[in-house]
Amino acid sequence: MTIKCIILDDYQSVALSCTNWNVLQPTVDVRAFSQHFSNIDEQVIALQAAEIVIIMRERTPFGADLFARLPSLKLLITSGMRNAAIDLPAARRHGVVVCGTASGSEPPAELSWALILGLARHLVVENTALRENGPWQQTLGITLHGKTLGLIGLGKIGGQMARIAQAFGMDVCAWSQNLSAERAAECNVRLMPDKATLLQHSDIVSLHLVLSERSRHIIDAEALRQMKSTALLINTSRAGLVDQQAMISALRERRIAGAGVDVFDEEPLPANSPLRTLAGLLATPHLGYVADTNYQRYFSQAVENIQAWLAGDPIRILNKRHTGPITDFE
Repeated sequence: MTIKCIILDDYQSVALSCTNWNVLQPTVDVRAFSQHFSNIDEQVIALQAAEIVIIMRERTPFGADLFARLPSLKLLITSGMRNAAIDLPAARRHGVVVCGTASGSEPPAELSWALILGLARHLVVENTALRENGPWQQTLGITLHGKTLGLIGLGKIGGQMARIAQAFGMDVCAWSQNLSAERAAECNVRLMPDKATLLQHSDIVSLHLVLSERSRHIIDAEALRQMKSTALLINTSRAGLVDQQAMISALRERRIAGAGVDVFDEEPLPANSPLRTLAGLLATPHLGYVADTNYQRYFSQAVENIQAWLAGDPIRILNKRHTGPITDFE
């Protein structure tokens, strides 16, 4: 009997072309949905007969209520090796194996720099004016050379951010709650004594943390008040790291010069969200990990995960009882 496999939220309709799914035939029948199912009833209808489901990061949350309504589900695969939107204990209770895939740090670091450069040189404003025959040269750009980049989080992505900043001739400092002097020295960056000091001295603040209870709203109203009025805030990590309403207020009141954001509390972003029209905000629809090499890696390893599970020896399991230590930074 054929096993049904569903890929959810394939927004670009590229999942089936990113790897060779034919190696699973005739055992596994793979289907991809490009549309987003926004409520649990739609999700259950789409997935009710599937034994295998593949999801892209946190696009579709998998909570206890959804696991309870999918008795056929046996294997859940997520892109990346972390997914806060999956209730791992519930998966274990329902006998569902949850597996992950590797994720490259280069695409999100590159997008972070796209946002920084876009804000620093006002690319959207100037490109729009050029296309609409508007003013010629209406903004004054910000030179990155000699400026200070403050990294909150210095993991794989933060380390890449530091190297690129240094190539621009920037000074780089970093802080997080568990950042060691040894790691800062390894990346050749200044370790700041606390968050407030980093915020006060940085021309650009970029977040590269895992979302946890202690990192949630690490940038709140008070943190935004500590930033320079000329500073830029960049968040390509997790929406919950920033108090969204506080950021909106800071931009509206021009207490910071701009923000570059790739992640949102609700995704896809509602049509009436103020973030769609907010001055000073350069926003992208969660593109940080959406790149050719990452997608090829995700889906190739998803195929490997399915093959291993079919052989009775699953790999890259995320819902083991002991998963090892987790750091704050990505």
